[in-house]
Amino acid sequence: MARPGKNSAIDFSTKHELTHGLVDRATCPEGLPYVLLKDARKKGLRIRVTKVGGKHWQFETRVKGKLFSKSLGEWPAFSIEKAREIAHRLRGITEQGVDPRVLEEKQRAMEAAETEAQDLLRAEEQRIQAARATTVYEAWNEYLSVRKAHWGDLHYRDHVDKSKPGGLPSGRRGAKGVMTSPGPLASLMSLPLFEINQQTLEHWASIEGKVRPSSTRLAWRLLTVFLNWCSEHPKYSELIGGKNPSKSRKIREALGKPGTKSDVLQREQLSVWFSAVRKISNPVISIYLQITLLTGARPGEVLSLKWEDINEKWKRILIRDKYEGTREIPATKYVLHLLSTLPRKNEWVFSSPTSKSGRLSEPNTPHTKASSSVGINKLTLNGLRRSFRTLTEWLEVPVGIVAQIQGHKPSATAEKHYTRRPLELLRVHHERIEKWILDNAEITFESQQDTSNIRLVRIA
Repeated sequence: MARPGKNSAIDFSTKHELTHGLVDRATCPEGLPYVLLKDARKKGLRIRVTKVGGKHWQFETRVKGKLFSKSLGEWPAFSIEKAREIAHRLRGITEQGVDPRVLEEKQRAMEAAETEAQDLLRAEEQRIQAARATTVYEAWNEYLSVRKAHWGDLHYRDHVDKSKPGGLPSGRRGAKGVMTSPGPLASLMSLPLFEINQQTLEHWASIEGKVRPSSTRLAWRLLTVFLNWCSEHPKYSELIGGKNPSKSRKIREALGKPGTKSDVLQREQLSVWFSAVRKISNPVISIYLQITLLTGARPGEVLSLKWEDINEKWKRILIRDKYEGTREIPATKYVLHLLSTLPRKNEWVFSSPTSKSGRLSEPNTPHTKASSSVGINKLTLNGLRRSFRTLTEWLEVPVGIVAQIQGHKPSATAEKHYTRRPLELLRVHHERIEKWILDNAEITFESQQDTSNIRLVRIA
């Protein structure tokens, strides 16, 4: 049989052994939108030839009596061999009574699920990497930001001081040119939080405990509470694990037990101590030391007093408590007298024009010099607070009264849940304590002395 010519007409009503030449010369007859050139080798395979010259592969069959048609691609980019390969596969599926579209939908669903799983796995890996990159410093700052509203100013300051990096000019009196030292927790701040394990903290405690055990013990207590907070935080809990790593016997042994503080003023020392302190050339320091003893407050609490905290009308002083936020104590007569002599240069009661903060820093050196000059050695500022508590034993003042004035937490159920003493009841005992101290210090003070110039001062 002679081979058809290049321009021979094609019978589209029958099937053909498709070749490249045949498909290439196939054209749509005049008056028709398209024709189908069917393949004799693969049942259901044909190429659709449009009047504009387009040629597209199709596969068509029936599945359970329903027509199934699928476009395969454009010729010649989609070759005859490739079209037959796909048609063969589709024919095998449809002959089993399965719609290839259902399989394709399932395949797409499986691929989408696999892609989603991979995306989730990738996102989880990125999240873990980001979490493991979180430093103690980042978590610590978030902790301080969240908990600050629940703490007193001094308790918050303890957290800041124990974690400070140091290397800044010291603000202490007489420490010109001296740079601040890093806090005990500073060496931990740059570490990834997940590296804070028991071994890391035991090594930290063994180093810091030799240099400054007292400061490190406080830092350790703050760190323990911080790690408890992390263990309950959705972002940090997996980085900490189950057990708090700071709770270790080796850490406790490395830091040792706090020694019993014994620096207190005895009754017979009151006269010479007051005499020495009242001779200090700086009246702000002199009055600060006297008020610290007469109120029994923490040294930092007294330094934090602002003029707006002094209520002369109701004779009250608002103390910014280290733990409870604030507490009120009586403004006793001699304390009000001392306050009336202080200059009002800014918002702080114990102001200092040379201090960056505008207030006095703890005058340890002037106090030590004054005390040593009269033979009282190693008396610290916190020893004045202890002295207040110790001296009240002479008057047999109820322990609960003294604890409430000093801001100690109640130590018994009755004190904690049932006893609520009004300020005026505290005043009765506090005035008696002050008078007894002044009498033993041989200080003559007329309680009728005018203190009307003490007033509430608000700094804008």
